[in-house]
Amino acid sequence: MDPGSASSGALQLWCAYPDDLLDAKTAAACTSLLNEEERERWQRFRPERSRREFLATRALARTVLSRYRAVAPKDLRFTANRYGKPALAPDCGLRFNLSNSAGLAVCLVADAPSEVGVDVEAHARAENIAEVARRVFSHRERAQLEALHGAAKLERCLSLWTLKEAYIKARGMGMALPLEGISFLFDDAGRVRLELEDGMNDDAARWWFRLFNHAGHRIAAMAERKTEWGLEGWEFHPLNSPPRRILLESAMR
Repeated sequence: MDPGSASSGALQLWCAYPDDLLDAKTAAACTSLLNEEERERWQRFRPERSRREFLATRALARTVLSRYRAVAPKDLRFTANRYGKPALAPDCGLRFNLSNSAGLAVCLVADAPSEVGVDVEAHARAENIAEVARRVFSHRERAQLEALHGAAKLERCLSLWTLKEAYIKARGMGMALPLEGISFLFDDAGRVRLELEDGMNDDAARWWFRLFNHAGHRIAAMAERKTEWGLEGWEFHPLNSPPRRILLESAMR
C-alpha cells in the first residue's frame, strides 16, 4: 500500500527524527512549511533541542497530512478543541494525533472518522515516570506494579504512561480526565486490557490499542474500534526525503 492512501482498515504511524534538523538544508526545508504563527512559536522555543522537536513535529504533520488530501503542506489549516487536540480545518474525515520527544516525533493517522491518540516516550524516561507512579497510576495499576521489581517494573511504568497518555489524547480531553479512573491491566501472559471507572463516561470495549518499541522509544497507539485496525509504520529520515516503510517492534504479547 502506498503511504498516504490507507484504507479505513489501516492506521499509519509516521516517524521523524528531530536530530535530522541539525542539517541546515533539512531544517530550511522544514521551516519553509510553517505558517506565520508556527514560525513565531518555533522562534520562542529554548533550548535548541526543543526548537528541533517543535519544528520536526509541525513539519511532519504538514508533510504527512498533505499526502491524504490534495492540499500542499504549507496550505493546510488547523484548529484545536478547548483542550488543545488538533484537527484539520475544515473537517475532511481524516483523524490524526501527534507526539514528540527529543529523539522522535510521531503522527498517527486514520483515514476515517475514528478518533485516535498517540504517545511516545524515550526508554530512558522510565525511571522518571516510576517516581511519580503514585500520582499518575490507578490503585489497580499500582497494585500490579508492587509485584514487579527492577527492569520489569520500569518497563511496566513506561508502558502504562504511554497507554494512558494515548487514551486521554484520543478522548480529546487530556489531563482534564481523572487518571485514577483509567486502568491498563496486564494478565500473566502479558496481554493488556483497559478498564474504566463509571465516572469516565466511556466504554473501554470501543478502544483498540497497541504498544511498540522504535528508535529507543515506547509508542502507544489508540483508536476507536470502528473497524479491525491494522497498523503500518513509515518514516522520513531525513524529513525532506521520500518516505520509507518500517517495521515496528511490538511491545505487547
